[in-house]
Amino acid sequence: MTSFDSSPQLNVWRALLAVGVVFVMLATTGWTAVHSHRGESPLQASRSAWEHGVIAGHRLPSPDASPPRLAHFFASLSTPQRSRLAHRYPLAVGNMNGAPVELRYQANRVALGQQREVERARTHDDRLSPVGQQEADRRMQRFQALMRNHRQILAFDPEGTGRVAEVFGNLDRAQRISVVVPGVDTDVLTFQRTFRPYSAPVGMARSLYRAEHAASPGTRTAVIAWADYTAPGGLGMEAATAMRAKEGAVRLDALVRALPGRAPVQLYCHSYGSVLCGVAAHRLPARVSDIAVAGSPGMRSQSAAGLRTTARVWAMRDADDWIQDVPYLEVGGLGHGADPVSGGFGARVMSARGAKGHAGYFVPGTTSLHNFAAIGTGTYQAVRCLGDGDACRAALPGAARA
Repeated sequence: MTSFDSSPQLNVWRALLAVGVVFVMLATTGWTAVHSHRGESPLQASRSAWEHGVIAGHRLPSPDASPPRLAHFFASLSTPQRSRLAHRYPLAVGNMNGAPVELRYQANRVALGQQREVERARTHDDRLSPVGQQEADRRMQRFQALMRNHRQILAFDPEGTGRVAEVFGNLDRAQRISVVVPGVDTDVLTFQRTFRPYSAPVGMARSLYRAEHAASPGTRTAVIAWADYTAPGGLGMEAATAMRAKEGAVRLDALVRALPGRAPVQLYCHSYGSVLCGVAAHRLPARVSDIAVAGSPGMRSQSAAGLRTTARVWAMRDADDWIQDVPYLEVGGLGHGADPVSGGFGARVMSARGAKGHAGYFVPGTTSLHNFAAIGTGTYQAVRCLGDGDACRAALPGAARA
């Protein structure tokens, strides 16, 4: 996702790429960044408390234990015991891969309520500037919105600009699971938008979930709006490098490995999210059946084969998407490599008709969304390729894989 659609931003991107090599050389020859030292974040504090906690006289397992180990631990507890842990250590449990998803939803509702009150207090804190108080009010309102209508919040971290993930559908019973991976300028405040809703993770995921149901009503699907990584802010140096993508790739791999059941997983990676998916591709488990990128600046690879994944790799780009003007190269760590929709890359290139620019791929009624839904439900023969041919559907099954 990105909110940058004008040529001045493209000029900035090109300039950054031009000077970036010098920056990298300086950075690798002694220049260091100075970071302020802060106390524990709310999530770290919750995890620390968990590490010293007990239940029924027994120490709790490490929060970094494997998902199967943690799943076994929670299965050994009674319902009241699990609920007690969710209320004592809400951020720890709410972000714990291996904890039952319903318990994570419960824990994150508790955590959101607690953080809402923190922000409410900050709105009246005289030590903050009027702008700071206004920002606190916006965060308070967002946390309140995430608590409404039994929303299924799978991950939540209020630190910094915030991280969050939300589930649409029943994750435990799903036959196929889709994960939407957004791009730059994604945080807790931009997770959902009223204006241009389909440019934000919630709108993207909800639209995809509805389209999947329409495409194959008999297929049980779940869609995750996954903004549980720290995305670059704008088209600056971070967006031109893979630093945030590498951090996010670790988190995406952990998410996929902890998903319940054995349902195949499809990734939908938009803009900088496709950089993250490209970096993660080689490490992801085999249950990831498809990786589809839209409006990609590159996947940090010169070819689909170079991603070293068993997943099918799909790509699309709208004819009016400004991302096509970004240089598809990688020099000294700047830039993200070859164009995924180019013939030489080797992806299955789909039509994006109707998307209208960089942020319209999930808009209802577009061919791009139709294609995403076909992949999500496993009805691959319904995918519409770029042009009039059927090259993108070569050697594909036509029925859903459950």
